[in-house]
Amino acid sequence: MENTAKKPLFTTRELCETALGAALITVCAWISIPAAVPFTLQTFAVFLIAGLLGLKRGFLSVLVYLLLGAVGLPVFAGFKGGPAALVGVTGGYLLGFLLSALAVGLLTERFGRSLPVLISSMVLGLLLCYAFGSVWFMVLYTRSQGPITLLSVLSLCVFPFLPADGAKILLAALLTKRLRKLLKIV
Repeated sequence: MENTAKKPLFTTRELCETALGAALITVCAWISIPAAVPFTLQTFAVFLIAGLLGLKRGFLSVLVYLLLGAVGLPVFAGFKGGPAALVGVTGGYLLGFLLSALAVGLLTERFGRSLPVLISSMVLGLLLCYAFGSVWFMVLYTRSQGPITLLSVLSLCVFPFLPADGAKILLAALLTKRLRKLLKIV
């Protein structure tokens, strides 16, 4: 008799890893580090999760995180949630996390998880997130407040975060290398 049971889309372990990934992004969103421009650890968590879990589970972790926020759970920075957070002027940066996870997942699956590949894939992911979020910001800001230049948007939403995001990428890449071995993630 032939076994006709279908292989599940996700194993129990993969579902748990995905849920833990979304939870880590949530906790890191709540951690606000005071500086001239305060920042959170969301991007760090997105890069770490994408580096650790790969394309399918990393992307799904980010998607679950965004869906939890979209239905109103306070998972975003400042304990915010709801559709308004996603469709507001800074919502494009949140949605850009999906592009970040895709970039890291695709590049690491294609080229491996050496430190240079991890760092360059995370840099590309950050650039995609910044590009998507900045265009989103410009469009919505222009509709509600009037025209704004790209340089103004970058000065408000990107330039102040570059040093911290660079440090987060380096830390996420180093932790990915160490934790994949320690946690035996495949």
